[in-house]
Amino acid sequence: MSSPNDPLSRMLELSHQLGREERKLAILGEGNTSARLSADTFVVKASGSNLATLSAAGTAECRFDKLIPLLSEKSMSDTAIDEALFAARVSPESKKPSVEAIFHAYLLTLPGVNFVGHTHAITVNQILCSNHARSFATQRLFPDEIVCCGVESVFVPYTDPGLKLSQAIKAATEDYIQRLSRAPRIILLENHGLIALGATPEAVLAGSLMAAKAAEIFVGAAAISAVPRFLTAEQVERIAGRPDEHYRQKALGL
Repeated sequence: MSSPNDPLSRMLELSHQLGREERKLAILGEGNTSARLSADTFVVKASGSNLATLSAAGTAECRFDKLIPLLSEKSMSDTAIDEALFAARVSPESKKPSVEAIFHAYLLTLPGVNFVGHTHAITVNQILCSNHARSFATQRLFPDEIVCCGVESVFVPYTDPGLKLSQAIKAATEDYIQRLSRAPRIILLENHGLIALGATPEAVLAGSLMAAKAAEIFVGAAAISAVPRFLTAEQVERIAGRPDEHYRQKALGL
């Protein structure tokens, strides 16, 4: 029997929080979540399951070593990818993992990342489906956005969902880490949605909700002044480096 504090139970609760209808982050079978179980395995939402009502039966435990190598493949057919997803399951009785399990596998290998949540937030997609997507990803509007979402987000230009998208996420994330010497909190996918990652479910939820709030503020600011007033690079680094903000991040489980 699972404990309320085990990774699967915490992932299920995170899924229910992300799937709440009034938050407008995901509907129907949209979005997916994952959690690291050990150095060898992780659990991910199965294809077609609903975040708001997700149960253990709607998840699949997968092996990292069956999915990570796919990121080096230059070309694979859709059929071959499906076969690899089925082969990655620890139990042959499990449902098929989401095709996005490949990028979940990669992100869960980053230092300090134990949980990942991917959603299609309406407020965020309003911007990601516009010409302002990159500027929204790479700049910040207010201090709490920095605290919960980091100094900037990884931006991934539109890529065909599946293996190609997972490879694009890996490349963009590695570039981010090389430039900024820190892991990202938010990854924004053009014309698609957002990914939040962190050590705890609380960090993933906070990043998702704050990204949605920032998107709503961005749209309102753009309606008033065409070009929103972003914080300067110096202001962003000042907030990111303040001891009191580090304390607040710990208090919030970030």
